[in-house]
Amino acid sequence: MSNLEENDILRVISGIAGGHKLKTVKGDTTRPTADRVKESLFNIITAIVPKAVVLDLYAGTGNLGIEALSRGAELAVFVDRNDECVSVIRDNLAHTKLSHKAKIMKSDVSLAIKRLSRSKMKFDLVFMDPPYGKGLVQKTLETLSACDILNENAVVVAEQSVLDQVPDRAGCLKLVREQKYGDTRLSFYRPFGDLP
Repeated sequence: MSNLEENDILRVISGIAGGHKLKTVKGDTTRPTADRVKESLFNIITAIVPKAVVLDLYAGTGNLGIEALSRGAELAVFVDRNDECVSVIRDNLAHTKLSHKAKIMKSDVSLAIKRLSRSKMKFDLVFMDPPYGKGLVQKTLETLSACDILNENAVVVAEQSVLDQVPDRAGCLKLVREQKYGDTRLSFYRPFGDLP
């Protein structure tokens, strides 16, 4: 495994890998979720993480999926189409000793979702952190809904700029909560059938 870079600022916050630093991708290819946003996010979803099957889309460094694994998720599938990101995710999983609970797919997100659907995989928790300003949240939500890969109590968390527009509904998914942190917004979606 390559050495962690000196200027690492990402870390696993809690769980069995808590305190481990995570390697980052050089340049502006990725925009990792800040620790304060990640900590708040996991405080919100803490009850569903243990034993969850997790899908980390536009995974970048693997930051969110690795945090979920550290906190007791059963399995995480990481999807990114960038070679350097895939290499960094692999290194971070090895460094945190979580590789045995992970699968990495080097793929376009829509194609990966369709492939996972064909293999009958179902997920309890989905993270997505696509490039800002490109309308990818709505497109990805619609693909998730159409491909039937979500368990009925699943939660989908989309990270985006506060300037980006996100839908109240996309297929079977409904926006149930939003949190803002500076210029970042987290949007939480759940399948319609799970709403009171």
